[in-house]
Parts: sequence; structure tokens; C-alpha cells
Amino acid sequence: MNYLDELNSVQQEAVKYISGPALVIAGAGSGKTRVLTYKIIHLLANNYKPYQILALTFTNKAAREMKERIGVKIGMQKSSQLWMGTFHSIFAKILRFEAEALGYPSSFTIYDTADSKSLIKSIIKDLHLDDKQYPAGDIYGRISKAKNNMVSAAAYLTNSAYQQADIAMKRPEIGKIYQLYVARCKNAGAMDFDDILMQTSMLFANHPEIKQKYQQKFAYILVDEYQDTNQAQYLIIKQLAEQHKRLFIVGDDAQSIYAFRGARIENILNFQAEYPDHKIFKLEQNYRSTQNIVDAAKSIITKNTKQIPKEIFSENESGAKIKVIESVTDNEEGFHIASRVIELIHQHQWSYSDFAILYRTNAQSRIMEEALRKRNIPYKIYGGTSFYQRKEIKDLLAYFKILVNTKDNEALKRIINYPKRGIGDTTIDKIMQIAMQYEVSMWEVIINLSKIKHDLSARTVNAINLFLKQLYQFYTKLNDTDAYKLASEIASATGILKELYNDKSPEGVSRYENIQELLNGIKEMITNQPEESELFTLARYLEDVSLMTNDDNEKEEDKNKVVLMTIHSAKGLEYKNIFVTGLEEGLFPSSMSVMSVQELEEERRLFYVAVTRAEKNLELSYARMRYKWGTLTESVPSRFIKDISPEFIDGNSNYKTLKDTEKELKEQFNATNSNFNSGFKNKYSFNTPANNTKQTFNGSVKSNSDYVLHTSLQTGNIVEHERFGNGKIVAIEGVAPDIKATINFIAVGQKQLLLRFAKLKLVE
Repeated sequence: MNYLDELNSVQQEAVKYISGPALVIAGAGSGKTRVLTYKIIHLLANNYKPYQILALTFTNKAAREMKERIGVKIGMQKSSQLWMGTFHSIFAKILRFEAEALGYPSSFTIYDTADSKSLIKSIIKDLHLDDKQYPAGDIYGRISKAKNNMVSAAAYLTNSAYQQADIAMKRPEIGKIYQLYVARCKNAGAMDFDDILMQTSMLFANHPEIKQKYQQKFAYILVDEYQDTNQAQYLIIKQLAEQHKRLFIVGDDAQSIYAFRGARIENILNFQAEYPDHKIFKLEQNYRSTQNIVDAAKSIITKNTKQIPKEIFSENESGAKIKVIESVTDNEEGFHIASRVIELIHQHQWSYSDFAILYRTNAQSRIMEEALRKRNIPYKIYGGTSFYQRKEIKDLLAYFKILVNTKDNEALKRIINYPKRGIGDTTIDKIMQIAMQYEVSMWEVIINLSKIKHDLSARTVNAINLFLKQLYQFYTKLNDTDAYKLASEIASATGILKELYNDKSPEGVSRYENIQELLNGIKEMITNQPEESELFTLARYLEDVSLMTNDDNEKEEDKNKVVLMTIHSAKGLEYKNIFVTGLEEGLFPSSMSVMSVQELEEERRLFYVAVTRAEKNLELSYARMRYKWGTLTESVPSRFIKDISPEFIDGNSNYKTLKDTEKELKEQFNATNSNFNSGFKNKYSFNTPANNTKQTFNGSVKSNSDYVLHTSLQTGNIVEHERFGNGKIVAIEGVAPDIKATINFIAVGQKQLLLRFAKLKLVE
């Protein structure tokens, strides 16, 4: 059977077109992975060599699955020669070949988020800054965003917009922290995840001969999930394709949900203008979901204005209509969903693994976990703490890292006194200070202690020398011993295994088992290598493991469980049954997004992604009251439920309570009982995305031009503010002219305003 016969007509056209730039708009469940897979098979059938094809994905899992599918069709030997993988894995590989041009060693370390935050904490401490004013996580996020937008530390320090924003946040030293962070990474021979992209783009920009080499090498470029690319990724793709323009872009603008990570929806929206000779193919048939779910999703996304037009359809069964579950409290919401899981399993003989519970924020998982535990329903948290982020794993990996790259200060700090060998924090700080003074790595300091001035005790120096002696014994075996044998020796000889084995607490047993699991994983990697492969060394293992994500670590025993995850984590996955929880204003959509049309449209795309994960059954849930900051607060159903055309909603569900949410909001807002007044916190008005016109309570404004005299206002008045919208005065204090009012606004919650400047209008 011809492989093209396995595709529908549009998929065939997309696969066969290999003459120039192509944009494939792949709706949810439309078979984009199949198209990418068969596209590569078609290229190989048309005289392209495997090593000429560059295929970029966003997860290791996607790359692995595609390689396996291709291998089945054309043989694993050819498949293994493809340059296929995530952006980070492919460009890390290129950077190792070209590191010298950038002033890095080819054995550079790749810092994960924890490593980067640790380094930033050290810098904040060295600059004598308040770590509460400069939280390492926030600073890391700021630096990451700058790098994703290709803003270097030098450019950051001269950019007035960044400087003004930092001053406004009362963090004027972020630029200096960024500058020191870059310098210390360079001295340590380390790059973080963002550097892999930024440095690759800079490599091509500043070294035309290297760029030309890879332009000629990669005769055809394929990119998956193009709507999720950031500025650095966009520039790299543009640089590699600018000569031959044989570029195959696959994505869906309706599923662009990662702006907070730097993703730019403009990359896919502007593709057609940027490549005028392009061909566009729209994969509009959804093979995943029932007709009802597909039509409901379509009715949601049409509310957005910023999109590429498409007509998604399904030829599957009509399927059940969408249920909307109303609960009185968030605890009751958890109870209802757990009960529905049991009910549906009994009705359809589904497995636990056929169910996924989605939420907007990680904090929502607690109630769901408690409800599932009470019903003895097995579950797992998708995207929780990565196996490779566990302390015991990072400790052992740090030993591996220092052998491969002795400049890695973060690895050295982690292991120099683990297991304990009498080298305390004060000693480590002294070594770090000497390293900064001479602008060298900590390693260069400790191997030259006999030649430099220091005030370390003889006992401490002896402990350091014993540590170095042990590392040297490992180092001599680095290039001629396989990764499993050397890793096992390190775990044993350093005393790590013994220390964990002696800890008989449940946590200690778990940590010991995790080390064994890591060693088993290394053994498995070696076993899976082709026979003719080079020796699988510890350096090779670190290259692979440094770019692993949570989707690489699923264990067999975790498979038949209900999955709990954020909607962002659910992208690319599918389940027979989906529950979308917490559909309330201020939670989903997030209160951070309701004041911006652009951000609100991204929230709606996120809802669209949640809905399109469902194959057979979709249920939407919200609570009338939810605990926020320790207070039981009344909630308003999300506007997104109203975005779904009523014909797709189960008439027996609670949808009837949503039909006049704005009227109900007004009635609740004017309620006089004290419990409501004291608990009334976050209420949100509804915006129309198309024109961003705010709709109020339908009450009349006393005057369109004259503001109310602040001395005439009193508790209980409903007022309108130019920026915050409508609100209710709950308290007034002070004397003229400094009278203040505490007002509960629908859109932004409680605010305290100085009335003489507030310019309030009275709503009758």
C-alpha cells in the first residue's frame, strides 16, 4: 500500500508539496503528527538524505514517536540519521560543535532552572541586595524573558524601557544581576536553556560562514507547533531557511497559549506575508472528538478576532452534549467530579487512565486530590516535580557534571561537602570570593591552593585534597568506561548510596530507590544503543539527560490513573473524558487577563485547548463559592461557558443558571445581607472581546460629565470609576479634604481611593 493512500486529500497535498515554503494550519485532532511523519518519508523517497532533513519539535516525546513511526516505514538505520528533536536538543548539539567560536568549551554544562536560580541567589547575596525585594525566581523569569526576546545583558542595561520598568518594580539592579549572571555562566563554562537558543541565533548572526555551513547542510526544514515559537526560535529558523526557503511550518494559531514563556502568535500569523511564495494547507477535519465537542470548540474560538480563518469539522459520531456542573463550594466541586468518574466508569467500563481533570492553576489540584483519595480513585499529577529535580538525583548528577566540565561552579558547590567531609559553607564562600577576585572558576582555586594566598586551615585544605584525589580517580576513567559502570562507582565510592541506604525513613528509602532508578535508566540507555555505536560515556549521558522533561519519565505503574494537570500541561494530549474545573471569573479567565483584549483572547485559546482534549465526554465545572486567601468568597461563572452555543450544552445540566449572569451579578451586588457584604471580594464585569466595550449593571449614570462631589458619597453607593469600572462603597473614613473610600470593584476587587482624586460617578 502506498503511504500516501493513508492520508486524506488535504494531507496528501501538504505532504507532496516540496518546492518552497508551506504553512500547514493543523486544527486540534487533525493528524498533524501523521502529516509531519509522512512528509519526511516523502522527502526521503524524493532523493533527500536523512542527514539533510532538520525536524524541530517542542517535546522529546513527539520527536521520539515520529522517529519510531518513520523507522517502521523506512528502517531504523535511516531514521536514526535524521536531525530530529527539540529546539534545545538540536541546537545544543550544534553549539557543542561550534562552541569555540563563542568562547565556550565544547563540554559546556547546561544549567536547569534550579541551577540558574541558585546562581542568581549567590549574585544577589554578593551584591548585598534584599532577597525579598529581589526574589531569585522573579529575577530569573525577567532574565529569561529578555533572552527569549534576544535582549543581551549589555542591551538590557542601555534599554530605557527595561530600566524604567525595573525602577517601577523597585528592582533597579536587575540589569546588573543579569550582567553578572551572564559573566559567571561564561566563567563556569555553562549555558542555561535560554542561552541555547540565544547563543545559536548569535552564532549564525555573527559568523556568516558557520550559518552558511548549516544552511547547506539542512536542505529541508520542518517545524512543529510553530505558534509556540519565541523570538529567538523564529530568528534561528529564518536564518537557516533564508537561502533555500524549503520550509514546512505546522501549527495552529487557535492553540497559541504560551505568551508567558515568550511565545509570539505573530510568528504564525505573519508567515504568509513574510513568505509571499508560500502554499497554505488547512487540516480542518478533527479525527479525535465527537461532532458535538468539535462544534462547541468552534463556537468558542470564533469569539476571538486575532486568528487565521478555518472551518473545523468532525465526521465522528454526534456524541453526548457537554455537561455543566454547578457546585455550591469548591469542596463540593471536587466531590461531584470524583462521583462522576465512578459513575462513568461503571456506565462505560472505562479505565481510570481515560480521565483527565484540568485546572487553570496548580493550587486547584489540592481539592481534587482530596476528593479522589476519599473515593479511593488512583491518580497522578502530570507535570509535578521532575525526577531529575529531586535532590538526591541532582547531587549525583553534579558529580557527573564536574568531571565533564570542571568549571561548573554550581556543581562543585553542591558536592564539595556532600557527603559531609568537613568543608563548610564558610570555606565555600571563601573559595568563591577568591575565584571572583581572580576571575577564574572555583576548581582552579582549589587545585592551586598551595600557590595562592588564603586563610583556610590545614585540616580544611587536607579535606579538599582528599576530595580532589577521589575526583581524579573518576576522571581517569571518563573516556574509556561506559556511563553505567562509572556512575555506579561514583554513587558507591563517594558514600552517597551508603548514606541513603542507612536512612530507613520512608523518605530515605524513596531517595535510595531513586538513585537505583537513575542507574537503571543509564543501563537501559546503553542497552538501547545500536551495536556499532561509540562507547556511551558519562559525557554522552549528560548531553541527553540535561534536556529531558517530565514526559520522558512515566513509569508503567503510573499509567492506569486519573490524570490531574494544568491546561497548559495538557496541550498535545487527549483523553476520552475531560473535566475542566474552576470555570469562574477571576480564576478562568485569570483576573490578570481581563483588562486586556490580547490577554483575554489567549485565555480563550487556553479554554479552546482544554475543550479539544476531549474525545468522547466533556464536563465543565464551577463553584459558587471558593476559598481565596482563607476567606470563602462568592464566585461568578466564567464568561467562557457563555461562549459555547447553547445547542451544544446538555439541557439537564446547570446551564440554565448561567443564561443571565450579568443580571444575577447585579442582584448579588446589591444584596444587603451582611454575610455577602463582608465576603464580597472578586467580582468581574464582562467584556466583549471584539470591541472591548465594558457592559455595566444597566443602571443609569447620574451624569456623563460631572463627577459626584466626594462629600456627598456614602457607604452602600454604587459608583463608576474611569479605570476600575463599577463598584460598591463598603467603607468611608477620614476628614475633608483627605476622605478615603474602600470600594469593592467588579473588575479588580477591593481598592482604597482618595475621593477628591477618584472622579467617581454615581450609578442609580
